[in-house]
Amino acid sequence: ADAKIGTGPPPEIGAPAAIDYIMSTTGAARGTRLYSTTDPEHRSPYRWVIGDGSTIGGLERAVAGGDGVPPMKPGGVRRVIVAPAGMDTLGYDTRECAKGKGPGPTPRGETYQRFKNVFCNGQRPVVPELVFDVKLLP
Repeated sequence: ADAKIGTGPPPEIGAPAAIDYIMSTTGAARGTRLYSTTDPEHRSPYRWVIGDGSTIGGLERAVAGGDGVPPMKPGGVRRVIVAPAGMDTLGYDTRECAKGKGPGPTPRGETYQRFKNVFCNGQRPVVPELVFDVKLLP
């Protein structure tokens, strides 16, 4: 769902994209914030080229549009909910993710091990959804 509609042309396939995001989970009582590109210790947007396969499908679709989802425009803010691995092809592949490979974004620093243990673990009986609050940067 869009919290804010941006302005200007949306990114196209083959174009670079940059986002700031907050990654949270639907687990626990009210969910838990896992990582943010805007935290003082990170302060680095996530960057990729639209369509290059380096980003999970759910996030790429949220930014570039597709399958009935309109593309984001620069400055826009959107909440994206990504199902656990194995539920669809829009999230993280647990086999690749567990090896430290596969599409991103993945948290950096101390948060990475926690992310890996919960979201890249094929043996875990219950894996919560991931929630991304995304801002498309100009």
